[in-house]
Amino acid sequence: MADADSRAAARTATLIALPLALIAGALAFWLLGGLGGGNGGKQAAGSASPQPTTTVRMPAPSLAATPATVCRGLIAQLPGTVRSARRRPVSDGAEQNAAYGQPALRVACGVAAPKVAETATVYQLSGVCYLAAKQSDGSSVWTTVDRTVPVAITVPASYSGAGQWAAEFSDPIAGSVPSSDTAPSGCH
Repeated sequence: MADADSRAAARTATLIALPLALIAGALAFWLLGGLGGGNGGKQAAGSASPQPTTTVRMPAPSLAATPATVCRGLIAQLPGTVRSARRRPVSDGAEQNAAYGQPALRVACGVAAPKVAETATVYQLSGVCYLAAKQSDGSSVWTTVDRTVPVAITVPASYSGAGQWAAEFSDPIAGSVPSSDTAPSGCH
């Protein structure tokens, strides 16, 4: 009798557990975007989307030996993905330039140091000090002003929170590009 009771209990448990597992799996699939579920078919912020792997055109000015070495070190430390933006090849200067996503977020090492006015606002982002400059196309360029070799990060206008995108590169910059003794007073 105990054997029949055990089989009946196992059968009942299976009849309850199997449909619950299927429902949970279907719900998880839907919430994670399967069949356009969870977010009305819209691409969620920070989620992966199809991105081109085409080359991004970037200039590569000639660098002296020390900046070239520093830039190679920085570019080697940059991640393959920033948020959901994957790294893309660059046309020139792969040892000093990097690009991510579409439209391309650009990192250029060894750029000309910006002129920082006494009254300019500088931004301390994760231990690195930047001067932001709005461009005519709506993009912004965030250039380091506290490093021996300046690094510029161009954030396209379509990226919200431009400073937050620039801050994504602060750790590799701080770890690869030495601090300068001549940083603007707002950087300390």
